[in-house]
Amino acid sequence: MTTTTLSNVDYNVPIQNRYFEDYVPGSVYVYGSITMTERDILRFAGEFDPQNIHTDPEAAEGGPFKGLIASGWHTASVMMRLYADHFVSKVASLASPGVDESRWVRPVRPGDSLSIRTMVQEARVSRSKPDRGIVHTAVEVLNQRGEPVLTVTAMNILLRRVPQR
Repeated sequence: MTTTTLSNVDYNVPIQNRYFEDYVPGSVYVYGSITMTERDILRFAGEFDPQNIHTDPEAAEGGPFKGLIASGWHTASVMMRLYADHFVSKVASLASPGVDESRWVRPVRPGDSLSIRTMVQEARVSRSKPDRGIVHTAVEVLNQRGEPVLTVTAMNILLRRVPQR
């Protein structure tokens, strides 16, 4: 699967050379896209989220969304793929302590093409381990019309380029 940078701006260094210092608060990037097929939606939901609105197109027609929709967890998985492919450092990422404020704000339907918009909200050096920092990033998953379908605040722990003692 190939995903691309959709914005005119990208980091000054490639993802394989990106460290904590490269994540500057206020920076916004757009990456994507992945198209959600009915087959993919049915496969994912059948294995991980077996609810009629995700697994049975006929039953979903009479449901609250008037048609088949992707599992929110499927949408979150697509977000993670785009986030890992384009945003998270390949050399400095240590872990993520979690995410905050995850919201599914619009249904995702077969044929929707998803991208992500990231905005670095905060980057601070760890007080207890000065060789690394914590980056907070607002992530929006957007459909092909630019409408948010999922929002989340991600946290990542990243090594600093030049460790401080």
